[in-house]
Amino acid sequence: MLRVRALSMASASPLAPTQSRMRTGSIAFHHPLAFWFGSALLVAGVLLHLPMYLMAAPMHYRLAGMPMSDGMLLGMALIPLGLGLAGYGLAPPRPLDDGARHRHHVFHLADGVSLNRAHLTLVSVLMVALAVDVMKPATLGFVMPGLTREYGISKETGALLALVALTGTTLGSIAWGWIGDRFGRRSAMLLSALMFMGTAICGAMPSFGWNLVMCFLMGASAGGLLPITFTLMAEAIPATHRGWLLVALGGIGTSAGYLLAAGAAAWLEPGYSWRALWLLGLPTGAVIIVLNHWIPESSRFLASQGRWAEARAVLARYAGTARFDVEEDSPQHPGAPVLDDPHAVLGLRDLLRGKHGALTRGLLICGVAWGLANFGFLLWLPVNLVKLGVDPSGASRLLADSAVFALPGIALVVWLYHRWSTVRALVLFIGLSTLALLAFVALDLAAVRQAWLITLATAGLLVSVSGVIAMLIPYAAEIYPVHLRSTGSGVVAASSKFGGILGALLGVGGLFEHLALAAGLIALAMLAAGITLLRHGVETRGLTLEAIQSHIRGPWPAGNAPERR
Repeated sequence: MLRVRALSMASASPLAPTQSRMRTGSIAFHHPLAFWFGSALLVAGVLLHLPMYLMAAPMHYRLAGMPMSDGMLLGMALIPLGLGLAGYGLAPPRPLDDGARHRHHVFHLADGVSLNRAHLTLVSVLMVALAVDVMKPATLGFVMPGLTREYGISKETGALLALVALTGTTLGSIAWGWIGDRFGRRSAMLLSALMFMGTAICGAMPSFGWNLVMCFLMGASAGGLLPITFTLMAEAIPATHRGWLLVALGGIGTSAGYLLAAGAAAWLEPGYSWRALWLLGLPTGAVIIVLNHWIPESSRFLASQGRWAEARAVLARYAGTARFDVEEDSPQHPGAPVLDDPHAVLGLRDLLRGKHGALTRGLLICGVAWGLANFGFLLWLPVNLVKLGVDPSGASRLLADSAVFALPGIALVVWLYHRWSTVRALVLFIGLSTLALLAFVALDLAAVRQAWLITLATAGLLVSVSGVIAMLIPYAAEIYPVHLRSTGSGVVAASSKFGGILGALLGVGGLFEHLALAAGLIALAMLAAGITLLRHGVETRGLTLEAIQSHIRGPWPAGNAPERR
């Protein structure tokens, strides 16, 4: 076990050199030359696309139909080469065999310490990373008008871009979740940022087909960064503050990402065309790479891999302002929670069938239902509001007003998640979403046209679905064991995007033209998710991550209840 013990200022620490190194923020790569050389190749590959873009300035940066230059072709070859080299530079040493890894498989993180500058620095950096992550897909709506005009395609054909991006985020969430559990949270984040930078060349593609390819890869990198961010934060923040900071991270980071996308569109698109919004992927992705010194690896992940010295150093980094010693467990220091049970969950299949199975199914159903509501029902809602008697301009204004009502809802979500109950707060907002959808069923079937009732139902749906997504992935980041936490978070995140894909396909099929039918079907899915989580969900508020796993595995022995922080 690793335990944090406060020492007097005069005490000597056998880990002093390592701690000093960690306090400076110097975090080493396993193969630094490969990482930085690969990153340089990737940046060079992106920059080789800029001459063609700049030469098109007299034509307002129109590149449609132009042949690719030799420099662009060379750049397209350098980007995957650089990404591969950088990935090799990030690859950790091979983990110890299972016997060695679990010989000291008990771990105590400083869950009882107060929030300090190291924690707040990490939260700030991850918030920036999440805002950058949200910004890229959020630009889709701003890119679409200019893109369809330049390529001369219909809006229906242009909508393929959003569908491809959603598919990329779905697969990326799963793939990067797996990478985060195999290679580390920090490595996965940096690899995602590099891929983010590489897909900036989407802004220089001369054909719509190439835009589809690059948009898929952009979606994969953006979808991958989201669950990794929540996983790393869940494993680094003290138990008392973990819940509310996770939810606040999602709410503030997402809002900041959309604001950045809107600001960039207003600032850059008039003078440099829609392509500039894609090219922003290079500098914004580079921000995450620059901030890597403030993104340490998860001490829980390191300990699960048997990398004890590194785990001790990271643990000491967050131990507080006093000097600390970190020591292995011994008969003189018993009683810490088990870091992970190596036999509890062995793979993704076990997450769906084992003791985590019911929880996972509830979260997946919730994610799909949320995606259907957000990317399907709400997308078609302006059209349906017109059918309910609201004039087109009034429909847009009503949605905007309702969105304003949703903003204070995030503050309420944070308070409930932190002060009341994590699982019951999630179930509550799932229930409110169900009621809001059923209200639309009633309004449509009864042919109700009162504006205040329509406004109330719309605002209720926007507030409730915003609350659901604000809690869904943070809750998933708390309930899975350390060696599958990233994978579990990624799969749950992917379910919400899969719901969006399904919503887009059902929208093409005409489902959302039937307001009552669409709202009723989504309400049934939400209801199923709420019932499942109400029956099988576990409380995480104030509990250490290890205590949560003990609860999921079964009842605690007498006198050994989980420690609440």
